[in-house]
Amino acid sequence: MQLISGLGRLDRVRLAALIQRTKGTISVSEAAGILKVSPTDAAKMLARWRKNGWVSRVRRGLYVSVPLESRTADVPLEDPWIIADRLFAPCYIAGWSAAEYWGLTEQIFRTVVVMTTQKPRDRSPNIKGTKFLLRTIAEKAMFGLKPVWRGQVKISVSDPTRTVLDMLDDPKLGGGLRSTVDILLSYLRSEKKDTKLLIEYANRLDNGAVFKRLGFLSERFAPAEPYLVTECQSRLRTGNAKIDPSLAADRLITKWRLWVPDSWANGKSK
Repeated sequence: MQLISGLGRLDRVRLAALIQRTKGTISVSEAAGILKVSPTDAAKMLARWRKNGWVSRVRRGLYVSVPLESRTADVPLEDPWIIADRLFAPCYIAGWSAAEYWGLTEQIFRTVVVMTTQKPRDRSPNIKGTKFLLRTIAEKAMFGLKPVWRGQVKISVSDPTRTVLDMLDDPKLGGGLRSTVDILLSYLRSEKKDTKLLIEYANRLDNGAVFKRLGFLSERFAPAEPYLVTECQSRLRTGNAKIDPSLAADRLITKWRLWVPDSWANGKSK
């Protein structure tokens, strides 16, 4: 455990200026510009403050301040979304993290799902005790997003419709197939439902497997949504897909060209 030591008057003034004029994180270049010192001096200053426990390093050259009331510098991230935006932009919060934000699930997920145009080597980083799940997407797929303010920082989050679509594209982003189905049904029962927009988004994403999954699940679990079934049926492509690439699937639903586990084929999955 790293204990916090004293901070001189000048350092207090400097650190207060950085906290006031930055948005959740402090980089070496920002510190240099705000304090009117060289990048080398700024780096040394931040390193000293880190050693004394007044800031905590997120990664090389990027720091967060330690709350004044904390007795140790070993503190979790105050807002992982801000860190995600700083480290992985252009990006947006997605999957189960977005579903929690929109009230589409009551499950508690410890990992933050982030869709990014970057290609990070580590797709499951653990940053100061917070786990992230990263997925790389093309710039053209950065649509269906809503701005959300976290303090002074504006973060992009997938809107409810895009949140569901991402899970249909990759059920792992919803916590697995069963959880994804629960979130889909919650969406269809909510005021956030927009089935025409869901089809529009699916067209833009241009993944034939999405229509197969959505059509099958809508027919099986949402009979009050014939529009979805009809629209998905009209957009079926050749070839077969799996309802969830991570699951063993031994039954082919020929109507939807979809491989599913035997329990799902027999209607015992819910």
